[in-house]
Amino acid sequence: MNTRYGWVMVAAGALITCVAMGAMFALPVYLQPIAEETGWTHAGISAAMTVGFIVMGVAGFGWGTLSDRIGARPVVMAASVLLVTGLVVASRATDLLVFQFAYGGLVGASGGAFFAPIMAATVGWFDKHRSLAVSLVSVGGGVAPMVITPFASYLIQTNGWRSAMLTIAIGALFLLIPASLFIRRPPLVEDAPAPVATSEAPTEAAAPTKQRSAAVAALRTPQFIVLATTFFLCCAAHSGPIFHTVSYAMICGASALAAASIYSVEGVSGLVGRLVFGILADRLGVRRVIVGGLALQAVGIYTYIYVSELTHFYMLAVILGMAYGGVMPLYAVLARDYFGPRVMGTVLGAATMTSSIGMAFGPVGGGWLYDTFGSYHWLYIASAAVGVAAAGMALAFPPPAKAQEGDGPGELQPA
Repeated sequence: MNTRYGWVMVAAGALITCVAMGAMFALPVYLQPIAEETGWTHAGISAAMTVGFIVMGVAGFGWGTLSDRIGARPVVMAASVLLVTGLVVASRATDLLVFQFAYGGLVGASGGAFFAPIMAATVGWFDKHRSLAVSLVSVGGGVAPMVITPFASYLIQTNGWRSAMLTIAIGALFLLIPASLFIRRPPLVEDAPAPVATSEAPTEAAAPTKQRSAAVAALRTPQFIVLATTFFLCCAAHSGPIFHTVSYAMICGASALAAASIYSVEGVSGLVGRLVFGILADRLGVRRVIVGGLALQAVGIYTYIYVSELTHFYMLAVILGMAYGGVMPLYAVLARDYFGPRVMGTVLGAATMTSSIGMAFGPVGGGWLYDTFGSYHWLYIASAAVGVAAAGMALAFPPPAKAQEGDGPGELQPA
């Protein structure tokens, strides 16, 4: 396979995920300015992000399934328009419910289209270096907090939050639409021969029905159940510590600025982790690297209960950033190994939906544990336990089925 254009896909995917995810996850920098101008509660504004996580997960399944049928390019273009629309409406909102609908509903729904369809399209272009390719696509998401978030902060200081959000929306439109034009179906799918109409083979008209049946069958296999459960536990483990560590560092005596800089350290470390884990996965195998990364994540999370100095927070940020940043893209490679290209969007979209639900548990669960016990220690203990469960579940990954290239789940058997 000629993978030269595959690297164009990688570059386009990295740009798209950077802009889209950066625009969506910049809400924390809008939080205080919005509250001061509108009088809305912090909880009410933050609820838009919780809604966004849930909607993003559910929509990701739909976007992934749709991309299997019509390709990733129209899906990404439609989601880009939806993202921009949500940001524009949110920037003009004078009612909290309208803001929550726009930012949590519309922007959240668009977010589900920027992982599964792009990853599914990208992996199909590579026979070799597949893990490195998807890791490089995900670099865009890691760069976003270091690019979009500071830019949004600057715009808020100079023009106010409404103008800042509107400017981000316009910029996203002019970047996402041209970049999405570079998204193409992999030749493995485009060049696959049409089914032959015989008494034992489905006609061409029956191909969509066959593909739907293959997608449903894939979601019932042990391979998918283990993949989705591991993804869920992985995200449930690190979402609480990511969300609450700034508050914990401030409780330990760090200034607000220094505590916030922990995120920057995690972001930079996550970029390194994506590259390192991608290279290791190509050499050692995806499953081994995922298990190792999840175990490292669990150990790092548990270590927080012994941390009280800023230097130690930075050290753990390096470890955790590499661990969860490096592991996250590899689920797409594993899905490709299990199920082939034809149902990748559906499978990865469904797995991403479970991961988004896991992400939604962390912030609210960590807040409840802190309110109940007056300490974040139980958050880190509980999250570490979930992390250990994720590593244990990853050990149960069955070997990929021997399926022909271009097929769906092949000989995978339902659970």
